[in-house]
Amino acid sequence: MDAIKKLVENITEGIQEKKGKGIVIADMTGVEGAICRYFVICEGNSPTQVEAIADAVEETARVKSGEKPVKVVGLTHALWVAMDYTDVIVHIFVPDMRQYYNLEALWEDAPLTQIPDLE
Repeated sequence: MDAIKKLVENITEGIQEKKGKGIVIADMTGVEGAICRYFVICEGNSPTQVEAIADAVEETARVKSGEKPVKVVGLTHALWVAMDYTDVIVHIFVPDMRQYYNLEALWEDAPLTQIPDLE
């Protein structure tokens, strides 16, 4: 499996570990001028859960893929955390912020894969 796709899989696992929901993977490979190959978008119910998801993503990606984010922003308020893994950018929102920014619609020309929520 391609290392970048494996990283996306590991990031998804980290999100699910902390009960993140609404996971959408945007395949940016065919989008001209895209800043990365994949966006992984999800949400947590509260800033505390958003922070926990970000921690789990970082740990899972480090342990299983040997990858660390180049930059992480938004942890101060944890309403929208962005984690930059160069080829993959992870966006973790609280529901209101996700709805407001609606990244899925912004990149509507990218194929979107929705991952079912775990119970």
